[in-house]
Amino acid sequence: MSTTDGLTTHLPTGATASVAAGEVVSDPHVDAEQVVVLDYGGQYSQLIARRVRECGVFSELLPHHVGAAEVARRRPKGLILSGGPASVYAPDAPRLEKELLELGIPVLGICYGMQLLTTELGGEVQGAEVGEFGRSRLTVTEPGRLLAGLPAEQTCWMSHRDTVFAPPPGFTALASSTESPVAALESTEQQIYGIQFHPEVVHTPYGQDIITRFLEEICGCARTWSASSVIDDQLEKIRTQVGDGRVICALSGGVDSSVAALLVHRAIGDQLTCVFVDHGLMRKNEGEQVISAFRDHYKVPLVAVDAEERFLGRLRGVTDPEAKRKAIGEEFIRVFEEESAKLAEGGARFLVQGTLYSDVIESGGGTGAATIKSHHNVGGLPDDLQFELVEPLRALFKDEVRAVGAELGLPERLVWRQPFPGPGLAIRVVGGEATRARLDTLRDADAILQDEIRRAGLYRELWQSFCVLPDVRTVGVQGDERTYGYVVVIRAVTSDDAMTADWARLPYDLLEQIASRMINEIREVNRVVLDITSKPPGTIEWE
Repeated sequence: MSTTDGLTTHLPTGATASVAAGEVVSDPHVDAEQVVVLDYGGQYSQLIARRVRECGVFSELLPHHVGAAEVARRRPKGLILSGGPASVYAPDAPRLEKELLELGIPVLGICYGMQLLTTELGGEVQGAEVGEFGRSRLTVTEPGRLLAGLPAEQTCWMSHRDTVFAPPPGFTALASSTESPVAALESTEQQIYGIQFHPEVVHTPYGQDIITRFLEEICGCARTWSASSVIDDQLEKIRTQVGDGRVICALSGGVDSSVAALLVHRAIGDQLTCVFVDHGLMRKNEGEQVISAFRDHYKVPLVAVDAEERFLGRLRGVTDPEAKRKAIGEEFIRVFEEESAKLAEGGARFLVQGTLYSDVIESGGGTGAATIKSHHNVGGLPDDLQFELVEPLRALFKDEVRAVGAELGLPERLVWRQPFPGPGLAIRVVGGEATRARLDTLRDADAILQDEIRRAGLYRELWQSFCVLPDVRTVGVQGDERTYGYVVVIRAVTSDDAMTADWARLPYDLLEQIASRMINEIREVNRVVLDITSKPPGTIEWE
């Protein structure tokens, strides 16, 4: 088995609501050269694409089954085959389409990708007696072209059980590791390269050097792409898609929807109307802040809708998290349709959303993908959606969206606002109904947490910090009296892109101050606990 992956992700970029599940739609953000990454289900597949982009080369992640013709249509400068959880000898294991090796471009196989290349071209892959997971010692015996200039002895990150014992004919074995006789190989004549370890993770110190060498020296890529270069490209695409049509934007005040709104507004001006729906599920005072920023500062046409009663009515008696998301997503669309109908000249035809890569991935954005949870702007859309979607950020990671936001002139506080789920606090009331009373309790607890995190100077260091309110009450003692109050869970994580996350090691004195304030200032709370689960195995949000 090549990796310990738990999530298989197949991502069609640029898809709209009218695209069938699993269909691949080509919509790269730039016309500049790119490298395609084929996803064989590896837990690090998204990270490979990110590392390529960090080198200044646009990368698009495609499902492994798309076919050589679909890859060729993108005219890539190179092809990377990701890792994956299968054994190359398993009957249902993903296979390598041989035509991919006949495109005349360099190919790099990583982990399972290397094993596929080896078996396809006549080498030897066997199941080893001992797996190789985590840090391993790599010995470079023949640097070749791929590993030239790197130390002969170095550490690397492994995640496999099957092992390459002999390279295919015409290939040179470049390195070995603790449990892998052949940990890297190449055939410069065929332009095919393979490495058993994972260069995309930080635990492989020279991994980025290897990726850079492949892109620059082997593929000949010009490193000209950046997240900010998306702006001009998207302005043109938005104008082409929309024409003179009216556009409505789902504005939440988060960085994703804010960047999407400003991009579209810059492209088409007052053809855009932003709709801010106060569903009663936001954090403390957020509604007023959003209205002030966009209507008063950015002069973006904005309609503010007070829909708290409407949403709470839809959520009455609903406890299942997926049912909550679906109900909120559907109600959002209904509100947008009603507001669109009020616009002049027949209403809006287009709906702008700040959908990101991670939204699509976790919503199961392709054939064979596991649905971790439905996002309101992906899996929560109703089947009878009346809008054509405009999603200018769909192929970007969160940090890339922040770069675009900074380029657009968004203030630092908004650019670095921590992610907040579209369904809001409803999915942070866990295991029970999102009533107004519970939401108010959670809002107050979250306000205290954010206040103390900012005061400690840790806000920018955390990917997310928030509170969870389980539908659980516990016994306590306050003022010599027995209490029966809610438990508040503190959740704080560090991450680069939300694909993986580690729980944040907050200082003990800070945790004590937060807990003390919550219990003293919120009558309904009598216990505070800390979530120390990383992702994987957990997700960042509880529901």
